Amino acid sequence: MLSSWLRAIRIRFLLASVIAVSNGLAIAYWKFGTIDPLYAGLTYAGVACLHASVDLLNDYWDHKRGIDSATTRTKFSGGTGVLPENILTPKAVYAAGLMFLILGGAVGAYFVAIRGVTVAVILGFAVVAIYFYSTSIVNSGLGELFVAIKGAMIVLGTFFVQTGLIDPAAIFVGTIVGLLSATVLFVNSFPDFDADRSKGRRTLVILMGKRKAAQAFPVFIIAAYALIVAGIFLGFTKIYSLASLASLPFAVKAAAAMRNDPKTAQEFVPAMSAAVTYSRITGFVLAVSLLF
Repeated sequence: MLSSWLRAIRIRFLLASVIAVSNGLAIAYWKFGTIDPLYAGLTYAGVACLHASVDLLNDYWDHKRGIDSATTRTKFSGGTGVLPENILTPKAVYAAGLMFLILGGAVGAYFVAIRGVTVAVILGFAVVAIYFYSTSIVNSGLGELFVAIKGAMIVLGTFFVQTGLIDPAAIFVGTIVGLLSATVLFVNSFPDFDADRSKGRRTLVILMGKRKAAQAFPVFIIAAYALIVAGIFLGFTKIYSLASLASLPFAVKAAAAMRNDPKTAQEFVPAMSAAVTYSRITGFVLAVSLLF
């Protein structure tokens, strides 16, 4: 049963939120030379709960709409399969999604009491957006934008919880981290193109069309690297942040895989795998670079 729930939560994808929090903490340490370990631990826990909530609720709504039943599942796309395979019940998954949303909201409420209205605004956006992500946000082609904003707010919120301040570096690095997460979502939506479109979902790939979307994919990667380099001159990243370019081979691999015009879900796996690895390495190395 535990393995089933870990599968439903997509435990390995929680790393994106861990990386976002780590970047916020790294900026706080860079600027002030210290971090509060209790606040850091609570932030990791709260953000992980909110991340788990959006994935569980997404599985629930995709099952209700019949999307997951129409997809070919891979390690990166097509849902977790726990509902189509009757491993868990829709009621249980929905309840768990709400439970994690409440737990994450409770941690956020604690920080609202300590830090005030700024955290309340970030938390309010997160709770509302998470609940309506799979029904309204994705249907409007705003999934990537939501994920990008979510990543940026995690970095900014983490920094603010630690310092009580808003700093341009936190906003700037948050934009990079959000862009990395949006890149992964963008690529992972390609294999679900037909299933999503047939059930009325309007992802960015559907709005653009597969061909144009595939051509636009390198723009995500170039933009992230360009922001990292520009941040050095603006004082928002460090010269050590150039180490983030260590992910370049995976970025090139992902772009090359997309240029090969994959057709089936399994043919998209190399591109999705490389994109995830590129995103994780870039985000992790960026966080570490800010500590020096």
